[in-house]
Amino acid sequence: MKPRVSLQDSALHNGNFSLRIDPVRSEDAGLYEARVEYNSEIHSCHVELGVVTVTLSPPNPVEENELLLMSCNSSYRASLVEICWFHNGHLGPTSRTFCSLSGALSILRPAMSDAGSWRCQLRYSDNEIISATYDLQILGFDGPTNPVVYAAAGSAA
Repeated sequence: MKPRVSLQDSALHNGNFSLRIDPVRSEDAGLYEARVEYNSEIHSCHVELGVVTVTLSPPNPVEENELLLMSCNSSYRASLVEICWFHNGHLGPTSRTFCSLSGALSILRPAMSDAGSWRCQLRYSDNEIISATYDLQILGFDGPTNPVVYAAAGSAA
């Protein structure tokens, strides 16, 4: 997993043996064991890493008006009940929510207003809720609706 894995050497003296993985990949999901030997004593702990993957078709950035498909998957083992997508995360006129069992979100004609933070929330049969956030970029024109622009003679336009 090198060079994506590191220990914070300065924290080791304080008893912090945290493992940092950056960036996390879907194949990193699984059970990890930390074993530390100190003064002839062995201490260990187990941590399970779950991974949520958000994929885009076509990949980010997406062109305006080009069909967009976003999907969200997790390494969690229970039965998936529902996937919800939240746009811009807060309530208001620009906030939107979509829920389905299939999990894929398709936007037929993405616009500049579709750019920003999207959060997928996966709900499982054991009531476990897992979520991930994705920053969607849209390539397009975010200018005036009228394509005529006036400029003074002698100025820059």
